[in-house]
Amino acid sequence: MDGVLVHGKKMVPGADKFIEKLREKGLKFLILTNNSIYTPIDLAHKLQTSGVSVSQNEIYTSAMATANFMKTQKASGNAFVIGESGLNLAIHDAGFILTPESADFVVLGETFDYNFRQVTKAVRLIMEGAHFLATNPDPSGPSDEGIVPACGAMASLIEKASGKSPFFCGKPNPFMMRSALNHLGVHSEDTVMIGDRMDTDIIAGLQSGMETILVLSGVTSMKDIEQFPYRPHRIASSVREIEI
Repeated sequence: MDGVLVHGKKMVPGADKFIEKLREKGLKFLILTNNSIYTPIDLAHKLQTSGVSVSQNEIYTSAMATANFMKTQKASGNAFVIGESGLNLAIHDAGFILTPESADFVVLGETFDYNFRQVTKAVRLIMEGAHFLATNPDPSGPSDEGIVPACGAMASLIEKASGKSPFFCGKPNPFMMRSALNHLGVHSEDTVMIGDRMDTDIIAGLQSGMETILVLSGVTSMKDIEQFPYRPHRIASSVREIEI
């Protein structure tokens, strides 16, 4: 989402027209994000405020992928969650009880304020047998004040303390891609993944059997591509340049 359709609160030029063209041609689409803080309603509002008209049903988050993964492992149960409303609501809607006691899962997501007591509780629950899940492996993220530690960094801390590695449910895990494909009701060979990150978007698309398009409107430059042992199928300066 960020780097493809918007930059913070500003729309990437041409993003609104790109979405309009998808609708005009009757093409299904989902906007994927590793951001687990916000609900789809929140994110749709953010995009609409920036000038990109989408509905909550056209957004799929790492929180939703995490909740779907939990359902594949256990029909119901208890979960201790470190995260915000986007993650808490997705897990609750999947039929799990949010509790700090006797948890089947410890789920780590993005939050505005990582709490040491919560992290300590998570470590102890994992050592007692709870399964350790995390929404995404990103070690840092942007804020108005600058870079801040993100889910991946906190997951490393908990892993070191507990001796247990997390299972990351968001990009680049192909599970999120398959989950999104099922959500859309389409097949990978008929789907294109558009993203601005080689290490999450493009590799996730390639591993899921999709055509991939890297846009240079986000964090990746042409020079950065050479650092990776794989390539996108196509490269565009932004979504405005993509032919549909």
